[in-house]
Amino acid sequence: MTPIRTRVAPSPTGDPHVGTAYIALFNRCFAHAQRGQFVLRIEDTDQERSSAESESKILDSLHWLGLSWDEGPDVGGEFGPYRQSERSEIYQAHIEELLAGGHAFHCFCTPQRLQELRAEQMKAKQTPGYDGHCLHLDADEVQRRLADKEAHVVRLKIPAEGDCRFEDGLRGEIAIPWPQIDMQVLIKSDGLPTYHFANVVDDHLMQISHVIRGEEWINSTPKHLLLYQYFGWTAPRFFHMPLLRNPDKSKLSKRKNPTSIFYYRDMGYLPEAVVNYLGMMGWTMPTGEEKFSIGEMEAAFDIARVSLGGPIFDLEKLDWLNGKYIRENFTDAELVQQFLAWAGQGDRVNRLTGLVRQRVEKFTDLVPLAAFMFSGLLDLTAEDFAHKKLEPEQCRKILQFLLWRLESVDTWNREAVEASVQDLTTALELKIRDFLFPVFVAITGRPVSVSVIDAMDILGLDLVRARLRHAIEVLGGFSKKKIREVEREYQQLP
Repeated sequence: MTPIRTRVAPSPTGDPHVGTAYIALFNRCFAHAQRGQFVLRIEDTDQERSSAESESKILDSLHWLGLSWDEGPDVGGEFGPYRQSERSEIYQAHIEELLAGGHAFHCFCTPQRLQELRAEQMKAKQTPGYDGHCLHLDADEVQRRLADKEAHVVRLKIPAEGDCRFEDGLRGEIAIPWPQIDMQVLIKSDGLPTYHFANVVDDHLMQISHVIRGEEWINSTPKHLLLYQYFGWTAPRFFHMPLLRNPDKSKLSKRKNPTSIFYYRDMGYLPEAVVNYLGMMGWTMPTGEEKFSIGEMEAAFDIARVSLGGPIFDLEKLDWLNGKYIRENFTDAELVQQFLAWAGQGDRVNRLTGLVRQRVEKFTDLVPLAAFMFSGLLDLTAEDFAHKKLEPEQCRKILQFLLWRLESVDTWNREAVEASVQDLTTALELKIRDFLFPVFVAITGRPVSVSVIDAMDILGLDLVRARLRHAIEVLGGFSKKKIREVEREYQQLP
């Protein structure tokens, strides 16, 4: 019997996403239910966006949730290395094999040509895709251009006609016409592999038996299966999980719902409740019980019980479940310890003490000064943002511009927050006190409080982002048309 081996392969390019935890949970339960192995692999071939800090956050967030793995970059294993950036020689050997077999080709098309091609296709209402311009270049010309070190990529050859048919473990047979499949780039101009190429090579070499991933990868499966065929390898079984949805049925996104795992930690949710809730996303226990541990889910796990209807990520249901854990899992003394551990996580209390001590004359002064630090979304009204110089729309814009600017910060610290504020204040030609007025209200709940720059630094990006969004909504939010106008205005700022 083939050993059961599953994996999760996050890209370290941003916040640790609840979608990663969702897929990790189902992969782990599937493997462990059958005494198999669950692997964590870091897909860090995007050198511009990948960072060690993001990787560390991914590992920390999954550990916080209790989603440990059997093999990975931090625990090792016989199929390492488990970072794609450390496997370049492996990919190079395999791309040479594809080129030699005539299954891939060098493409020298410039970014400008590809942009023009895409624009023409869009104008003609065609599906954008590579047109095969370099597919039949003469071998001598290819070698000459390579010798001249001309910038190029390596693309996958795709059948010109027919369908790709494959069996999805949740959806049955799926057929996708080959003409709909683009000639995928396998090796980028920097010599690093794309996700699609490295994913297949790694899954084969790491002996992954079952690939359980989100349904957004269905249309990429023909490319992956073609690579298995070209290499003469047996493909794993594929299961495409339903995507997590916002209450309006749109794909879960940070614009409409908090998606960072650390948001839920910082808001005071229990990791057991968050994992339990993710387990309820499209799956049910045979008993119908809604409260269960990872161990209980693994013991009862049957992937056939996954429902394909888009599971709704409903914060009210998560609140209910988290409350159930708080009431049922802890004695009063244990609950106190849980709260103190959450309130004092990291060095938050020490940093907060240094922030408020100059304003304190007695201990009872601490509560109103520090309450915002231990709150979730603040109880605000539009009247709280009334200002003698700023109109409500200006306040909304300031908060939205700051939100966008902070989302682009690579490393979260006081200096980065302050620089973002200073840049926007200058660009908008405002006085710093006027710019910071709506920020004070959004972050601390008061027009005057402790240093709001320091407060944002201590609170962290996830809560700051959530409070800025909340304040924008309290002020009436933006229509779809208006947000496009505001975004254009933001992009034109000096």
